[in-house]
Amino acid sequence: MQPIDSSKRRFRLSMPGARRLSPAYFALVMATGIVSIASEKAGFHAIAVALLWLNATQFVVLWILTSWRLIRYRRALIVDLTDHRSAPGFLSAVAATGVMANQFILAGALDIALGLWIFGILLWVILTYTIFANLTIMEAKPTIDQGITGAWLLAVVSTQSISLLSALLARHIHQPLRLDVNFLALSMLLWGGMLYISIISLIFYRYMFFKFSPADFVPSYWINMGAMAISTLAGSLLIENAADAWFLEELLPFLKGFTIFFWAAGTWWIPLLIILFVWRHFYRRFPLRYDPAYWSAVFPLGMYTVCTYEMAGAMRLEFLRPIADVFVYVALLAWTAAFIGLVKKLAGNLIPAPSSR
Repeated sequence: MQPIDSSKRRFRLSMPGARRLSPAYFALVMATGIVSIASEKAGFHAIAVALLWLNATQFVVLWILTSWRLIRYRRALIVDLTDHRSAPGFLSAVAATGVMANQFILAGALDIALGLWIFGILLWVILTYTIFANLTIMEAKPTIDQGITGAWLLAVVSTQSISLLSALLARHIHQPLRLDVNFLALSMLLWGGMLYISIISLIFYRYMFFKFSPADFVPSYWINMGAMAISTLAGSLLIENAADAWFLEELLPFLKGFTIFFWAAGTWWIPLLIILFVWRHFYRRFPLRYDPAYWSAVFPLGMYTVCTYEMAGAMRLEFLRPIADVFVYVALLAWTAAFIGLVKKLAGNLIPAPSSR
């Protein structure tokens, strides 16, 4: 028998990996990007720049794998797209695009950010209405305890990512188009709020009235908090943009009240999520091993840091800054732990197990 060439072995190993690629793996880009932004706001410029370059690489690689999956493993992709638990994960691509564009704005690459903004809006329209329309007309549907997870809140996160990116780009666009972009940002903020109220009610109902085992507490439930954090960030940016749009100025009391509401709601979730994490891994001894879903837990920590910095500045709530100063270290530690797990996972997949004779 002819020995298998090592390059062919690597090629064959990579193809099944693309077939099984999690739709929510773009949370890796979301997490890395927001931790980079949090590091920049905390004054860790070197870390922010390093994470920017790393994230750009991750973003490109994930789109290559996703495109290959669409071409080569279309059936597996469609199965995920029509499953209640996995379909919302596709919306992580929208949020990742928005976070990546946010990083490029901070880096001064406005043309790239503008292109990603347009791409993100198109992606949001296609995925949002494809997923929700398809799951609505399906004849066979799971019960709520089997069909819903925190990943459903990626619908909120993806919507708010377009809102905050629009608010950021509006500052670099001349009137009258600046007015239009700010209105889009406001509309997306309100749509995201509507989706959160709908989805979090179902999640809370699932928590309280169905059996909840350690395996049920998947890391994506941290998006319960992350969806509120990104809503806080979008609201804070619109408050800062009020001078550029008359409707924002007239809505300032509303915007300020709801932005604090978003932040307070997100803060409320943190102790409960920590308690459930301890219960899962320490009391019930559920194995703590690398899973792509953990990036969905890292992202909220970074986003909570950034939104607290931004809201403190937008509303002159400087007494909140120490909270962000602490959370930036929590976010960096969580990102580092997840990244080490990713590297070990990739190394294990690339190094073939020794053959037995």
